Order: sequence, then C-alpha cells, then structure tokens
Amino acid sequence: MYINTLTVKDYRNYKELSIDFKNNVNVILGENAQGKTNLMEAIYVLALAKSHRTPRDKELIRWDQPFAKVEGHLTNRNGPLHMEVVFSNKGKKVKLNHIEKKRLSDYIGSCNIVMFAPEDLTLVKGSPQVRRRFLDMEMGQIYNIYLYHLSQYHKVLKQRNQWLKDVQQRKINADATMLEVMTEQLVQSAAQVITKRYEFLEKLQSWARQVHDEISHGKEELDVVYNPSSHVSEDMDLSTMMITLQEQYHGLQEREMQRGTTLIGPHRDDLTLLVNGRDIQTYGSQGQQRTTALSLKLAEIELIKEKTGDYPILLLDDVLSELDDQRQSHLLNTIKGKVQTFVTTTSVGGIDHELMKEADTFYVTDGIIQ
Repeated sequence: MYINTLTVKDYRNYKELSIDFKNNVNVILGENAQGKTNLMEAIYVLALAKSHRTPRDKELIRWDQPFAKVEGHLTNRNGPLHMEVVFSNKGKKVKLNHIEKKRLSDYIGSCNIVMFAPEDLTLVKGSPQVRRRFLDMEMGQIYNIYLYHLSQYHKVLKQRNQWLKDVQQRKINADATMLEVMTEQLVQSAAQVITKRYEFLEKLQSWARQVHDEISHGKEELDVVYNPSSHVSEDMDLSTMMITLQEQYHGLQEREMQRGTTLIGPHRDDLTLLVNGRDIQTYGSQGQQRTTALSLKLAEIELIKEKTGDYPILLLDDVLSELDDQRQSHLLNTIKGKVQTFVTTTSVGGIDHELMKEADTFYVTDGIIQ
C-alpha cells in the first residue's frame, strides 16, 4: 500500500497542494509551526476520515473557507485506488473510487495507516483512555464489523448515561423497563467489542513479543493483557459473556442510578503491559516503556500485513529524535524496503541511517512545499 499523489484544498494552513510521492521514505523537513504535522494529519485523515489531533472536524477547514478536501491516488495489492474526504459545516463526505460511501465503515480500512508520534510514547504510562484509543484506531482499520459494534455501543452508552443522569438529578422517574431495554442493547454490542479485542490482542502480543525480544536482545519478555472492568474472560463464548454482563449490570443498577453513569463496559476497560511479569507502567524504566511502545507499533505493521495482505503506510511524526540510536536503528531497519514511510523532523542531523540518505526530502515553509 502506498500513496502516489496527495491533494489538499483549504486544509489547515494549506490553501492548495498537490504532491507526488515515491514508494519509499519521504522526509518532511521544516521549522515548527510551518505545516509538517498538518501534512501528516492530512494523510491520516485520508485513511480514517478523522483527525488524530482533534475531535472537531471544523478545525481542519482553513480559516473563513466553506470546506476542506483531502484527496489521494493510491496503489494497493488490488491496483489503483482513489480516496476522498470533504469536511464542511454540514458534516463530512467520503468517496471511494469516486463513489460516495454513506457508512464510514465501508470506507475505513481501504488504506491502512500506522502513526507513531511523541504522544504514542505515553501509550504505556498514559491514561487508560490512550490505550483504548490505540485499540479502537487499529482494530477499526482491519475489522469493519468492530467499527460497527463499537459505534452501536457508544450510541446506546450515550443514551443510557443520559437516562441515568436524568434519574440521578430527579428529572425523570426510574423506569425499570426502559433501563432493561437499553442494558440489553448495550450488552449485545459490548460482548462483540470485548470478544474482538481479545482476538486482536492475542495476535498483537504474538508480534510484539518478537519485536521486544529482538530490541532487548532476549533479556525481556512482553505480555499484553486485556484488563476488563467487568467480570468477563477470554475463554467465554459470546452467549456466556452476554449473560455474565447482563447479570453484572443488573447488580449495579442502584449504584449506577446514584452515580448517574454506566460503571462497567468496554469504555472503562484497559490494557496491562508486563515485562518479565512486572507491570511496566508502575515498575518499568523510561527506556523499557519506550521499547514497549515501539514494539506495539512495529507489531501493528506486521499484524496489518497479516490481516490485509498489504503493509500499511507508516507516519513518523517528529518521533525519531525521541528515540535513542538503538531503537531508532531497529525501527528503520524493520521498515526498510517494505513500508512507505513519512517522516517529519526539524533536522536530519541526528538521524544516522542509510535509509534516510536514500529518502526523498520535501521542505515546508508556511504551508508551501518544495
């Protein structure tokens, strides 16, 4: 999978831009606040129809303009591919090979992206929300059905939380039948989401262990453990998990109405990352935490290749300077000759690797690229 041409119009600080890329490493060089990350974000948006930096699509539209457009001509294992995303005050539209897709799940997954940015180094020590976002972003690209169930889950969760809040504030009476209906819908989606997460993490751990073993020279073993907020387990089938969740929600009804929120479910689950059996978030050094984050990201690349038959596009947004020489070399050696890669940096001076010498370099100044 690689991008041949990227075109943007009225996107962030770019008025108009069309740029051709080769199937290798592309370095986006420039000072801060010139538009390097905006360009990376545009590639991300092309693939996932949303930004990794803001939930508000309107922020992507250039000041005082009616819409923003990101368009890409790509090539994957099946041949040429045209993708397009348009943001306006009325919402967003996506097109695949010039045909509009009403459901995002029919669009996402056509182009797979792995992004590695400085904030991803907080994957280990950051909040559970960071790790859930990591799961949802990567799984959504390779499992269309996961996106559907996750969307349904959050839709019902929002309704259920509003109902619980209204009961707590005594705006409405506690209607047991209404709560039962919403809980049943929530359980159906929750069980599907959790089951898929277990399946994904088993495969991710398999790849991440190999990478981590190589970087640590066989001294460390990485375990990726799903940590549900409910009393479910990996060995449960779907019907058993649904029954278990239903019973737990029933037992929590009074507490949830008192607190005004849903207390268990995929929206509260987390990952535990263990190195040699110890929780690395609590006991790991900064170096171990960075090795773990890098292992997970490189594992994503191989997992996507395994599931789709294509290597994803890799976005390295100002992250190489954050890695020491050993981790930097391992990353660049891993992707060499396999993955179309985009690297943003203010200087290539500190990156001593043969791959960077072969790269195409683009210079960004105030939204203009040369």
